[in-house]
Parts: sequence; C-alpha cells; structure tokens
Amino acid sequence: MTTSDGEAKGEGIHAWHRQAVNDPNPQTLTATSAGHARRRPDHLAVICEGREVTYAELHRRSNQTAHALLAEGLRRGARVAYLGRESEHYFEIALGCAKSGTVLVPVNWRLTSREVDHILRDSDAEVLFAEREFRPVADRLRPVLPGLRTVIEMDTPGSLADGFLDWRAGHAETDLDPGTGRDDAVVQMYTSGTTGLPKGVVLAHRTYFTLMEHMTRAGLNWYDWHPEDRSMSCFSSLHSAGMGWFMVGFAAGCTNVVMRMFVPEEAVKRVHEDGVTVMQAAPAMLRMLLAEPGATPDAFASLRKMIYGGSAIAPPLLRQCMERLDCDLAQMYAAAESGSVVTCLAPAEHTPDNPRLGSVGLPCPGNEVRIVGRDGEVLPAGRVGQIHARTPALFIEYWHQPEATREALVDGWLCMPDAGYLDDDGYLFVLDRLDDAIIVAGQNIYPAEVEMALAEHPAVAESAVVGVPDQRWGQAVKAAVVFHTDQRATARDLMVFLRGRIADFKIPTQYDFVDDLPRNPTGKVLRRMLRAQA
Repeated sequence: MTTSDGEAKGEGIHAWHRQAVNDPNPQTLTATSAGHARRRPDHLAVICEGREVTYAELHRRSNQTAHALLAEGLRRGARVAYLGRESEHYFEIALGCAKSGTVLVPVNWRLTSREVDHILRDSDAEVLFAEREFRPVADRLRPVLPGLRTVIEMDTPGSLADGFLDWRAGHAETDLDPGTGRDDAVVQMYTSGTTGLPKGVVLAHRTYFTLMEHMTRAGLNWYDWHPEDRSMSCFSSLHSAGMGWFMVGFAAGCTNVVMRMFVPEEAVKRVHEDGVTVMQAAPAMLRMLLAEPGATPDAFASLRKMIYGGSAIAPPLLRQCMERLDCDLAQMYAAAESGSVVTCLAPAEHTPDNPRLGSVGLPCPGNEVRIVGRDGEVLPAGRVGQIHARTPALFIEYWHQPEATREALVDGWLCMPDAGYLDDDGYLFVLDRLDDAIIVAGQNIYPAEVEMALAEHPAVAESAVVGVPDQRWGQAVKAAVVFHTDQRATARDLMVFLRGRIADFKIPTQYDFVDDLPRNPTGKVLRRMLRAQA
C-alpha cells in the first residue's frame, strides 16, 4: 500500500480521485451525488443499524429533500439546522441542502440548552429538523426566533423518521442545479466552544475535495480509498472531523458505516460485523475501544487503516495501538477553520524507534505551515510560537463575525489556536493550545507535555494539567489524574516519577484524583472547567 518513501504505485486509488485531478468542472457535493448515482447506483452508500442505502437511493432521496426545502420558500444561502443523532436521513438532509443551494447547520445534541439557543439564534436558521427528544428546546426558543419558519419533527414514537418522510412525501426526485460552485458555502459548523460560545465556521464544497486532489497530484497513496472500502468515524458527523470524514468517503464512492452515537462497545461490534476497513478516532476514543472486552485481534481483522487526531496521543496509548491494531496508523492535525487536514504523520513514520512519533507530521500537499512569534515575525526551526497554516480548503468566514474572521485569517494564513515548533526537516510538533499555557516565574509550560509524562506512569489512565493562581510564582501547576481500575498512586509517587522526565518547574505541585475528566461534546477535555473548580 505505501512504499518507504511514501510514493504511490498507483494501485488502489479510486478512479474518482484520478478523474477529479483532471476534471475541468468544479467538484461539488451535488455533482458528485449525481455521478455516483449514474456510475455505481447499486453500490451501498450508507449502512446504519442494519439499514442499507444505495448511491441511487441516496441521490433520489436527497433530491426529494432538496425539492421539499425549496417548497418551503428557502432561497440560496438560507440556513437549515439539524438537532438530533446521526442516521442515513441526516445525510439525506445534508445532501438535500447542497442540492437546494442552502447551508446545513448541524447542532450537536450533546450541547447545553444555552449553546443550542446561541447556535439557532446566531445562524438565522429558517428550517429546523429536530428529533422528538429535542423538540422541547426548539419549541421554547421558537417565539424569540422570528426567522425560524418551519420545525420538522424527524421521528414518531414508533419510527426513526416518519415525520421527516411525511414532510418530504410527494415532492419530485428529479435532479436540481442550484448554481453553486466549489467555493460556495455548503455547511456551517460551530466550533466546540472550549473557550466561550461557539462561532459559526462557514465551509465551502471545496472543503471535501482538496485534500485528495492534492494527495493524488503529489503521487501519495497512503490516504487512499478503495471501491470496496467500508468507512467509519467515531467522531459524530455533527462535528467537523466526522462530517469531513463522511464526505471524503462519500466523494470516493465507498460505503459509510454510521453509528447513531459513539458507544465503544457498539463501535467494536460495527467494525467486526460490518467489515470496516478505514476508520477515524480521537485518542480518547481509541483508549475506550481497546479497553472493550470484545476488542480482540479478530474484531479488528478487517481494518487496513486507522486515522487518529483531535488531540495529543499519549505514548503508551500509541504503542498499544501499534501492537494491537494490525493495520496502518496515521495521525492528522486540523481545525474546523482549516477546512481539511493541515499536516499528516504517515503510516511509514509509525515505527517504535522513530523520534518523530511525537510530531503531527509534515504539511499535506498543497499546504504550508509556519511558526510566528509574538511580534508577527516568522520563527526559525526549533523556536516555539503560534502555528499558522495555509491550505486551499480554508473556511470562508465566521458567520456574522467579520472582526473575528480578520483576526483568524492574516494574508491568507489561518492563525491556529495552538503553540508549536517545526524541526529542521519541517515536521510540526504541537505543544498545546495557546490559551492553556501556564506561566511559572516567567517560564512557559504547555500542559500536554506534562500530561504525556504522567501517562507513562503505569497507574495513570489519563490526566489534565492546568495553571492555578500562586502568590509567589504567579501560577502553579495542578494535575487532575484518573487512575486505571484497581491502581493508585500518591502525589509524592507521581512527583518522584516525573523527576528527570520533565524539568522540575514543570512538575505539578498540586493533584486532584478524580473518576473522570470534564469534556465537551466532541471529547476534548475542558481545562477551563478544571481551572474554575480550582
């Protein structure tokens, strides 16, 4: 599959990818859906809870959804919100939005009512699809949302989508041409809100095509997709990583295995029973998957590739993945605003003795990365600063926030929220979010480095490190630690263990031993909550 120098042999890359490189017509989700329905109508597009949808069926159903949206009086660019769990019907709505020229606004059902309120207000959604469980939130907000003209209840007590199917019944299934191109908006994702209320990240059709186009042009095939692939993401497609994964698989014409929500036991079962071959997960999800009793070699036998990302991975967990998953491993670094992947650590780099395993790899073809100092100067290799990225998949704007957009996009470069450095060969090492940096007596400490060191202790399952006020030094380092089942350690044990592994001033002086860590709906640890508790 992958040669030692990463060059492709031309095998296994789906014909669509080769065609996309030379296709003079702009690639859009609308055109892709029609192309699959024409070229591979009977190939399975989606499997969800045993229900199977072919590419021809997905095309017809999403056409019908698009006609129904237009019948609501929506104009091009109107926002359409979805509040519920995933299913095949969610993707019919997503493609229906693309085909009607409207913009899908996914609302994560795990968000607080305050965050849901903010997203529905901020997005100016005119239509809302909501599952019954979440309908009360919509009903409570509707009086203060004059622009919300229609609420469609997705399900009935006995069916997953009867309300939705009744709403679109009778509308045409013919193809539509919304007049949109690859640079037009198609999805508006809201950031996870780790530091405040979410912002609407407006993404274009190009978001879901540029990575594979540039990979193919560069002759790299480790991020390949085969016609027979079955793809699954542990990230929800209500999140940018999950939506991106689904849409790239959809663009490639493979079969997408969809879970209504991530449950580790169910994920292991789906890999085994549905024959998943390519998969995406966050490190926290990988840890949960490998802890499942059913996570045997046989359960993962179908996997040929596992992509991980979303947060730093602890070395012990990465070693465990390399030992237990008999497949290619690759790491990807991205943000919702980058539109697509910024850097990749390819499978060939995943060897036990590779010192670059701690990096997030090299910029993907077509991308650039630089490190910028406090005064805006570009820093040389080895110097720590803010990560800036330039990629053709960049987001269009923050919805209704022109000033925030200008701050995030500087001369075509995206100012990432992370601190890091490049080594002499251009590999990117991400230290942590800039907002999470701890300053002790003028010395910068990045929590992820301390957490990585703690993860090496045999009793520690995971940890989160924050800075807390200290009269003498300005801040002190505090760690919240989760132990493995039936294992324990004292604060002194951990402090002694860390000596010699990290600098003395980085070693936490305060510890909380907890059962779990606070997380946002996408699984990221909420350090701000730990700081507030402290």
